[in-house]
Amino acid sequence: MEQPPPAPGDLSARWERPSLATAAVIVAAGFLGSRLLGVLRSVAIADAFGTSPELSAYFVAFRLPDLVFQLLAGATLGSAFIPTFARLFTKQSEEAAWRLASSVLNLVAAATIVFAVLGVLLAPVLVPAMAPGLGEETGQQDELRSLAVDLTRLMMLSPILFAVSGMFMGILNARHHFLFPAIAPMVYNLAIIVGALAFDNVHALAAAVVIGAALHLVVQLPALAAAGMRYRPIADWRDASVREVGRLMAPRVLGLAAFQLNLLITVFFASTVSDEAISAVNYAWLIVMTPLGLFGMAISTAVFPTMAEQAVADRAELRRTLEQSLRLILFLTIPAAVGLMILSEPLVAFIFQRGAFTGASTDITAAAVLFYAIGLFALAATEILSRGFYALSDTRTPVLFAVVALVANLVLSAIFVGPFEVRGLALAVSLATILEAALLFWALRGRLEGLDLRALGRSLGRTAVAAVLMAEVMGLYLVLLHQADRLDTDRLLDTFLALAGSGLLGGLVFLAAARALRLEEVETLLRRCPGRAGQPSRPPASAGPGCR
Repeated sequence: MEQPPPAPGDLSARWERPSLATAAVIVAAGFLGSRLLGVLRSVAIADAFGTSPELSAYFVAFRLPDLVFQLLAGATLGSAFIPTFARLFTKQSEEAAWRLASSVLNLVAAATIVFAVLGVLLAPVLVPAMAPGLGEETGQQDELRSLAVDLTRLMMLSPILFAVSGMFMGILNARHHFLFPAIAPMVYNLAIIVGALAFDNVHALAAAVVIGAALHLVVQLPALAAAGMRYRPIADWRDASVREVGRLMAPRVLGLAAFQLNLLITVFFASTVSDEAISAVNYAWLIVMTPLGLFGMAISTAVFPTMAEQAVADRAELRRTLEQSLRLILFLTIPAAVGLMILSEPLVAFIFQRGAFTGASTDITAAAVLFYAIGLFALAATEILSRGFYALSDTRTPVLFAVVALVANLVLSAIFVGPFEVRGLALAVSLATILEAALLFWALRGRLEGLDLRALGRSLGRTAVAAVLMAEVMGLYLVLLHQADRLDTDRLLDTFLALAGSGLLGGLVFLAAARALRLEEVETLLRRCPGRAGQPSRPPASAGPGCR
């Protein structure tokens, strides 16, 4: 896309649109940094609180503010705002695009404030409904419910800050500026780490969430100025573009509601198992989110603005970009899932088992990690497949399939929680997500008049073979450690040897097998994309989103 020349003194002149590969690297690095800090955040929280009932109250309280943000601000970014904003910049004018950004920003912020106030007022009713079993096991039901209500009210400030900050991220991503949006989550995590380390009560932890949300916003302000943002104190809901965002947003709200309800379903049923189960499934989910964020979300976030433009200009290019991105995501997440399943117990022990986090906490958390990992590839696939529909300005189809997955998760959770407890809850999420990914792929293949099933099947088959070989080597290494009495997760050195040795050997075997099988995705990751500054920013069709 040819950009108009910047006005004299325009700070945006300093910025050059990065290539797709560079954008993917920036976003992936940001996700990696954020996920690593997220792990450190979880380590700090686990050391201070373990899987205590008080921490379970905190996790329950966290759900409602997160729900408010995701439904109001999260719904406008990828699916609704970015395609409309990009179209105005491309087809009309910068002024029209910035007016849209200002109106949507102001309307989203106002709506979030209203719902946050309602959340504060209704917290005593909503909290018991979300986790009816909280405190029953220990006889602390009234105490823990009261604590969860207090924490909910305190953290209700965060969705207001995140609504504004999330819109900033959407604006910057739409303008192909990825660095500061990638840094913002790191600052947020750092604030929570400081709160967990400096204080030993969950009220301070909740306050750190609010402070982190404020920093998440502030850190992006210089980037917005450099990108040339022109803010207007307007909320023109009659504007056709604003209405288009609202039209696209409405079904996406339902889709995000389905996702958030999936999380609430897990918390709801986990509260009937034990107070510790609530914390365990949250820790496990955070671990699984690390490879999901690094591979699925990073690639999908980086590639989406390009897909949105290709949907307008060249459907063949959109189909090619989607195919390459999906194959690369599956190539990365399938071995990651295998590694998580094999190393779930030593991984959880190495990360969390210290302070208040005991061996029993490790056992229950590792069980959830193992069964969440089964659906990791599908979780990542839904990220890119959903964005394929959003690029086509279709937000209804992903919503329909998200609701189907929600119903499946509810039914499976109710069936599995009795006999399998947290294992059953994690398995229910995985199976429901696999169903959702399959439906998305089937429908998107029809919308794009065919996806290359032969190339996808060839890539999947070879990736599976390489992953099986990887699993065999990792398993053999762990057996040898066990026979040498060096697989005791209560000993830090044993845990490190299990993780480092098994992970390194498994990774090398996977890459060697993938190269021997001539998987294109290996070359995509290793080669450097052609093109330098001053040349066209879009890589050639043969270059996948991960190269550079």
